[in-house]
Amino acid sequence: MAGRKAPPHVRVLVVLGVLALCLPGGVGRADAVSGRPAEAVRSLAEAHPDWTAAPAPPARTRPGAGGTEARSFFYLEGEPGTVLHDSLALTNEGDEPRTFRLRGADADNAGGGGFAVRKEGDSRGAGTWTALAEKTVEVPPRTRAEVPLSVTVPDSAVPGDHPAALVVDDGERKVGVRMYLRVSGPTLAALSVEDVTVREAGDGAATIGYTLVNRGNVVLRPRLAVRADGLFGPLVRQPARALPVELLPGRRVTRHERWPRPPAVDVADVRLTVTAEAGARDTAAVSYTAVPWKWALGVLLVLAGGGVAWYVRRRRRTPAAGAGPRQPRTRRQAPTTGAAE
Repeated sequence: MAGRKAPPHVRVLVVLGVLALCLPGGVGRADAVSGRPAEAVRSLAEAHPDWTAAPAPPARTRPGAGGTEARSFFYLEGEPGTVLHDSLALTNEGDEPRTFRLRGADADNAGGGGFAVRKEGDSRGAGTWTALAEKTVEVPPRTRAEVPLSVTVPDSAVPGDHPAALVVDDGERKVGVRMYLRVSGPTLAALSVEDVTVREAGDGAATIGYTLVNRGNVVLRPRLAVRADGLFGPLVRQPARALPVELLPGRRVTRHERWPRPPAVDVADVRLTVTAEAGARDTAAVSYTAVPWKWALGVLLVLAGGGVAWYVRRRRRTPAAGAGPRQPRTRRQAPTTGAAE
C-alpha cells in the first residue's frame, strides 16, 4: 500500500533540515605564535648598502691566507658547561664613521613563521648566553672591525637547538645575524599539523588554514602537501613543497593556503601532510561542504511560499471535521401583495 504524502509544512521542515546538515563545520581555533612578543629584523641582504654585519671568516680564509669562504650565519655546538668563541665582522664601506649597538637575542617565529627575535630584555635562552667584547662599536670609514664574542652553555642546558641572533643597530635599522647553537646530546624531530579549517574567501576561492607545531628539540623546515577528494573524485593534488618557515623548537605558527577553485557543490575531504628533516611527519584532515547558498536560499523560499499557499488553499476547501452535510441553499421567494377577490 502506498504511503501517504507528508503535509507541505512537514516537507518544508525536511528541506530545512537537509540544508542544515549541509552547513560547513565550525571554524577551528587559530593559534597565534606562542611566547613573548617578538620584533622583526632585516636579514643580511637587506642591510644598509654602506655597511654589512656577518660572522668573521675563518682565519684560513682571510685575505692573505688563501680562499674566499664567507659565512652568512653562526653555527656553534658544544656540551653543557662549555664556552664557545667566535667573532662578528662589521664592515663600514661608507665615507662617514658609523656607530653600532650590539646585543644577543633569542630567535623566535613571527606570524606565519618568519624569522624574528625577542625584544630587548625578553630573552631567556641562548640570547642571554652570548657575551660580546663590546656592546657599542664605532667603525671608521672604509674599515672592517671584528668584535669577539663568547657563548657560555649553562650546565643545565637541554640537548638540541637553541636558536639566537646578534642584533646590530646603527640607529636607522636593525639587522639580525643568525646564530644556530646546538647543545650536544640526543635530538628529536617531531612535527604536527593541527586546527585545519576551510572557509570561503568571498571571491569564489577558499582559504585553508592550519597550525604547525614543533614538538621536538631541533629546528625544522617543513614541507606541505595538500590533497582534496570530493564525492565524484579528486579535487586537489598538490605535491609536497617547501614552506618559507624555519620552525623553532616548541613554537607554533598559523598559516593559510589559497584554494583558487573549490567545488561549487560537493562534500570534500581536505587532507594536509607535513614532513621535515629526520623523518618528522604528520597528517590532518577536515571535511568541507560546498553549497551555493544564494541559489539554495532562492529555492527554499520558493518551496516554502508554494507549500504554504497550497496548504492554506487546501484548508479552505476541506470542511471541518464533525460538520454535517451542507444543505443546498434555496432561493427565497419574495412576498406577494394585493387584495383578495
